[in-house]
Amino acid sequence: MQENLDRLGTEFKEAMAHLCAPVTVITAMDGDRPHGTTVSAIMSLSMEPHLLAVALANTSECLGLIEGTKRFGVNVLASEQTDIAFRLAGKGAAKFDGVEWVRRDGLPHVSGASIWIACDVAEIVSGGDHRILLGRVRAVETSTDQDPLTYHRRGFGTHVPHSALQTAGAR
Repeated sequence: MQENLDRLGTEFKEAMAHLCAPVTVITAMDGDRPHGTTVSAIMSLSMEPHLLAVALANTSECLGLIEGTKRFGVNVLASEQTDIAFRLAGKGAAKFDGVEWVRRDGLPHVSGASIWIACDVAEIVSGGDHRILLGRVRAVETSTDQDPLTYHRRGFGTHVPHSALQTAGAR
């Protein structure tokens, strides 16, 4: 039985690696200090009201801050921000050191991010070893000249529209 569960876990993890996901930094303020963590589990949830869902590990330091402040920022990193994705995936109070950011709507906004969204927590739902934050969107800023960073098959990249592939192949 345990062998079947182990195999299922391995197969599930491998299948999830084949999903293409935006690389996102979820941010919150700890007093005057920014805090954030890199995630790929985010989705648009509802257009009325404007809601999104983000999954954070139960052990996430950022989750604790968000539970206290009831607010969080969503920073979809730009394709050139791989270094920030790695830096903020770690642990510790100093991981934001060297990351350019501004305080916008009371939340950390990573400079150069392709999308920034400010949210109030509408609800927090248990989801196994994660908690799912349902965020009510308060503000949105999109940079149309910054392609988003994506994660696929355990590597970073960006989306290439199908039409661009056809054009490149026609040359």
